[in-house]
Amino acid sequence: MNLQDFGRTGLRVSRLGFGAMHLNDERTSEEDAERLLNQVLDLGVNLIDTARSYGLSEERIGRYLSRRRHEFVLSTKVGYGVEGVPDWTYGCIVQGIERALRVMRTDVIDVVHLHSCPLATLEQGEVVRALQDCQAAGKIRVAAYSGDNAELDFAIASGAFGSLQTSISVCDQVNLTVRLPEAQRQGLGLIAKRPLAGAIWRFAERPSDYAEGQYWDRWQAMGIATQLADADLGELALRFVAHLPGVASSIVGTSKLENFKRNLAIVDKGPLPDEQQRLLREAFLHHERGWKGLI
Repeated sequence: MNLQDFGRTGLRVSRLGFGAMHLNDERTSEEDAERLLNQVLDLGVNLIDTARSYGLSEERIGRYLSRRRHEFVLSTKVGYGVEGVPDWTYGCIVQGIERALRVMRTDVIDVVHLHSCPLATLEQGEVVRALQDCQAAGKIRVAAYSGDNAELDFAIASGAFGSLQTSISVCDQVNLTVRLPEAQRQGLGLIAKRPLAGAIWRFAERPSDYAEGQYWDRWQAMGIATQLADADLGELALRFVAHLPGVASSIVGTSKLENFKRNLAIVDKGPLPDEQQRLLREAFLHHERGWKGLI
């Protein structure tokens, strides 16, 4: 798979990245986790994204990919969950990164995000300084922020970060008008999360999950399901996001290699036809009701 410039960070990433959240599922055996991670790299995908909150994920990445560490860009998220240290403090960021280095068996982590850090905490500056100090010490390559809304606005305006991760999908286009162009202008690398919007079109009724419920409401309000009755909506959604200007990579998580292969083949088809791209964009803008990005 062709690699894209990750902003001005000097890194290059595959247009489709692997979201490793599902590796936290103990129903996935160690053998299956090892096979899945290695086969993802064998497919030419070089972005692996995880987080402290993904439990077994970081451990399994370290256990099964450390010998291939030179082959991929490693991304994780911190800010919480360090035993004996309050969340969202200087010490929590530094110790969280040091823990991630040990667990993932690497000398440096390519991209480390503050994971949905509250705005007031960002504005205080302590956690941002901790991330930058770890970058200066060579523990991480790129200081990053993952989140949406006012926090994302702060991250872009601050100049403190080299890359961002945020929600972008056919049901979550709030970042496309201003934030994405500004991030692109500044040379920030950008990873799109939730590009499939939970595939909410597969539900006959509104899901109870918060994010999926919000996406359901937006999809219903857009009112274009009938016009797209003959389309593969999963393909449409993924191609819509993966080829947006300024999006370096879209991360998709799964525990099934065949699902990931299918998504990879979809992305390799290239951008959507202009007519479908325009339909999705106009439907969202026409029915937007002060929607915000999801956390």
